[in-house]
Amino acid sequence: MKVQSIIASAFIWAAAASPVPNTLVARQSSESDELEDGPCKAVTFIFARGSLEAGNMGSIVGPQVCSDLKSLLGADTVACQGVGPPYDATLEDNLLPQNTSPADIGAATTLFDLANSKCPSTIVVAGGYSQGTAVMDGSIQALPSNIQSQVKAVVLFGFTRNEQDGGRIPNYPTSQTKVYCASGDLVCNGTLIITPAHLTYGVDAPDAASFLASFT
Repeated sequence: MKVQSIIASAFIWAAAASPVPNTLVARQSSESDELEDGPCKAVTFIFARGSLEAGNMGSIVGPQVCSDLKSLLGADTVACQGVGPPYDATLEDNLLPQNTSPADIGAATTLFDLANSKCPSTIVVAGGYSQGTAVMDGSIQALPSNIQSQVKAVVLFGFTRNEQDGGRIPNYPTSQTKVYCASGDLVCNGTLIITPAHLTYGVDAPDAASFLASFT
């Protein structure tokens, strides 16, 4: 499909052109399943990566926020969990009406449900990058009230539905949401054009972690 090819080419070009990714080395693996496989922690961070990113946390910003949260709150306090299959972070799903698929959204919802049933006293905070912001947007706005109320704060980097949803997650408090849209990141303007600015969000990880930690 021509549009898919354009998006893929733009993403690959931006990754090659940007000077940022080589200096933003993830301080943690691109894979984290601490909610699914580990004991309950006081805080659970659920993150949805961007299109084409590796693992279930990606590398642009997800692992950095996790690491910074653990530095702020203590490694024994925070469990980090990436959104995995059926969310495969494919490019094609960006073209769907919700900028991701119902199955992708459902993958995040499954984790929010798991946090609520397995660890009912944990404080849930969440985040998403690029397509992952659409995953979080679609999931959180539709959560039952008892599960949504457990989600205390959300950070969104390169929000692909920023224009469509007015810079917020519908049906979720704006005071508990922080949107990061870098200057020159055109996805925040309702397009799917990837520029180098879209790959710079690692620099916002410390601020995002501080925002999330303030709700714990």
